[in-house]
Amino acid sequence: MSRRAVNRTVLGLVGLGLLAGGALVLLGGLDAYRHLGITPPDWWPLTSPDQPVLSAESRTRWADRDWWWPVAIAVPALVIAGCLWWLFAQLRRGGPAGVDLPSPAAPGEPHFALHVRSRAVEEAVETETVALPDVDRVSVKVVGAARRPRVRTAVRLAPGADTGALVAAYGAGPVEHARRSLGLAALPAELRLRGGKPRRERSAKKPPRVR
Repeated sequence: MSRRAVNRTVLGLVGLGLLAGGALVLLGGLDAYRHLGITPPDWWPLTSPDQPVLSAESRTRWADRDWWWPVAIAVPALVIAGCLWWLFAQLRRGGPAGVDLPSPAAPGEPHFALHVRSRAVEEAVETETVALPDVDRVSVKVVGAARRPRVRTAVRLAPGADTGALVAAYGAGPVEHARRSLGLAALPAELRLRGGKPRRERSAKKPPRVR
């Protein structure tokens, strides 16, 4: 599962949990059960505006146990630490937001800061790489610094692929074209190859039945 899919799944689960908790608090605070004539079960939380979130029995059930307070402190601390770690992981970029290009201005002329989005470079390299022979799927990522970018490409090969020819075509094609387009003296590239699963042979068509 990709990082984007994991983030969406986690956000969806957290959102559903918060929505459910907020709905329970809202229904209990507005005394909606009494107005609607609904009698919730005894274990149902927040059935009236005067009911606390945790009853006195729930708060003191294990207070005399030795393990209660360490667990009561450790569990929320771990939850908060995990949330903070996830937040910082989202804020941290896996690569530069863009690539700084050398200015084509001649000496003595005003220089302009040229900048290309990393996503544009990734899409260009990915489009050329996926068109190469024996390539089934491609994933491209620009890493490194904005002034010294590197291209990291993961390729899933088709069955029976010629890896030597693919590596040569990748360096002379997508990488070299990207380097020239960006005007860089060098564009280091990392290519990761993964063999593809053999495709299932199509079953022979059955002859039509004669009725």
